[in-house]
Amino acid sequence: MKRAVALGADHGGYALKQDLAARLSEINYEILDVGAHSYQKTDDYPDLVLEAADSVLSGKVQRAIFICGSGVGACITANKIPGIRAGVCHDTYSAHQGVEHDDMNFLCMGARVIGIELAVELAKAFLEADFSNDERHVRRLAKVRNIEQQYRK
Repeated sequence: MKRAVALGADHGGYALKQDLAARLSEINYEILDVGAHSYQKTDDYPDLVLEAADSVLSGKVQRAIFICGSGVGACITANKIPGIRAGVCHDTYSAHQGVEHDDMNFLCMGARVIGIELAVELAKAFLEADFSNDERHVRRLAKVRNIEQQYRK
């Protein structure tokens, strides 16, 4: 069974995104490439993050991965979008724990921080994890959603 994931990057993460797409395809992931579709030094990560987030919010995929230089700008942008729960992860524990405890649906990585082998391991940890549905995690997620609603304009 193929599992789908949106994969996006700006110029800082473009090369790593291309390599990661190939590697994930080899292990039976269907890649929805949301851009950048070519290296463009002048592209802006907020524009491309929106494409990745829209693919999650529309239901095309359950999760997205975005790669920029550090992962930070993408994460800040993604977390402005209601319904997106993004985290920068450069270790496998955070990549799976973010899903299990916080229902993270958007993984951000920095191509200037990690290489392809770690990127593959992070992606697998993120994509293979499931939300725990433990009462305490459900309660906390509800509080996060309430905060999101309170500040939505």
